[in-house]
Parts: sequence; structure tokens; C-alpha cells
Amino acid sequence: MNVRDLVPWGRNDRDLAASAGTGAAHPVLTLHREMNRMFDDVLRGFDTPFGAMSRMSGPSLDIDETDTGYRVTAELPGLGKDDVEIVFQDGVLSIRGEKHGEKKEGRAFSERWFGRFERRLSLPDADEAGAKADFRDGLLTISLPKTQRARENVRRIPINDASGTTH
Repeated sequence: MNVRDLVPWGRNDRDLAASAGTGAAHPVLTLHREMNRMFDDVLRGFDTPFGAMSRMSGPSLDIDETDTGYRVTAELPGLGKDDVEIVFQDGVLSIRGEKHGEKKEGRAFSERWFGRFERRLSLPDADEAGAKADFRDGLLTISLPKTQRARENVRRIPINDASGTTH
């Protein structure tokens, strides 16, 4: 078979239309359709909402930063403070834990997640000595002040508009 026979562009449109009318599909169009079907089949299980996808890698996080510190909030439903470990080392905050599953006979389907997780955040200018954590109603809140050096090195940069004046 000649490679040119596999390339649908550059040929007369009537050749493609003729093969479509007879039921004999062009090999490249058949390959294209089969590839689309294969990807649809593989990705069908990933039609869960984004929030559920993020839980596969660990808890959902909110990170708030101010001039003086950080506040990290992790959503940990069904866990207690004894199920979670927080470590701050070399400028990296690690939140680890495990949610134990329930084994029930006859369960056909479950969307709940179970197992170990770990999330790591790089916060190189956070001061570990002032770190505090609070766990309430399934929300873990970690407050980390910035180092004195980081607070002193904040420099606001003025923005010029098109007329050349500074705001």
C-alpha cells in the first residue's frame, strides 16, 4: 500500500465522498473515529466534578497570604486530629493523614475516598516557630507567620498608567 493512499488531504473530495457513500470508510477516517472512541472510553470514568478529582490526590486546600503570614485551610471530612500529621521542614509544609474505610458486605458503589494522602506546600519565608494549627468541624487551619526578614523585604512596585503618571 502506498502512503499517499492513507492521506485524505490533497486528494479529490469526490474520492472521500464516494468511499463514504459505499460504506467503505477511508482508513485514516476509520483510525480517527476509533481513536476518538478509545479516548472516550478511557476518560469516561473521569467525569466527576473537579472537587472530587482533587480529592484523589489529597484534601482540598485554601491558601491565604498576607504581608505578615500564611493561612492554610484543609478540608478533611470524616477525620479527627489524631488522623492527621503536620510537618514543617526546610521551608516545606507537609500535611499527611489517612482515612480508614468501612468494609460493608453488598456495597455496589462508593464515591467516598479512603486511604493515605499527603500534600506539600513550599513556604520558604514562613517562620516555623510561630506556627499554629486548629482542627474544627473537619477543617484544619494552619497559621504560619512570615519571617522577620521576609516582612522587611516586601517592596511595593508602583504601576504606571499609559499617561505616565504613577499610582
